[in-house]
Amino acid sequence: MTREVVVHPDAGVLAHATAQRLALAALDAQSVRPEVHVVLTGGRIGTRVVEQLAASELLAALDLTGLHLWWGDERFEPTGSDERNDTAVLGALREAGVPDANVHVVAGPDAVGSPEEAAERYAAELARYAPDGAQVPSFDVLVLGVGPDGHVASLFPGHEALSATGATVGVHGSPKPPPERVSLTLPAIDAARRVWLVASGAEKADAVAAGLASDDLPCGRVHGTAETLWLLDVEASAAAAR
Repeated sequence: MTREVVVHPDAGVLAHATAQRLALAALDAQSVRPEVHVVLTGGRIGTRVVEQLAASELLAALDLTGLHLWWGDERFEPTGSDERNDTAVLGALREAGVPDANVHVVAGPDAVGSPEEAAERYAAELARYAPDGAQVPSFDVLVLGVGPDGHVASLFPGHEALSATGATVGVHGSPKPPPERVSLTLPAIDAARRVWLVASGAEKADAVAAGLASDDLPCGRVHGTAETLWLLDVEASAAAAR
């Protein structure tokens, strides 16, 4: 699978352009099938992308009852915690008109007893929308952030979660706090039609370069069935350009 790279001048332009690209991809997908499944990411740039998506005028052209939003990973923290990926954007998505039932959140410790239980519950929700014989929906676009260590979702270099084979995995001992998380697995990510890796900032540059050059890091191992696209700002692309 060929990896395409698009470089934007700064993080602001990157977030806006990615959100517009995402809205247009959803609109195109809904022109051929009523349900569209998009996987979102958290983190600094991921949150900005979701906020920009919620504000996009292109959403007005979508049947939002058919737009399903998922999370590539979530911190195992209580509902409403500032540590969670979903907390910062749920209000914006609701205000944009996305039905609450279509934003598929991951359970936290206020609802279940462990990351494994949360992962099982999330896997069951994914399976409800999956085609026959599949574990996950037909993701139209799956967006991933890239960590300075090359992690994607909550799949960290050298961590046992990288070898998980189901749709989801409970993560313990994350090298980045908080230590307990729930993540899609590599097979679930690789089932998506389009996988977009979004990175901004100089601290991501070495991981981006490594991910583009080899599959040694998690960010270099993921790919979509139809498209693998790296969306970067100039700082994040600097090492790859050398």
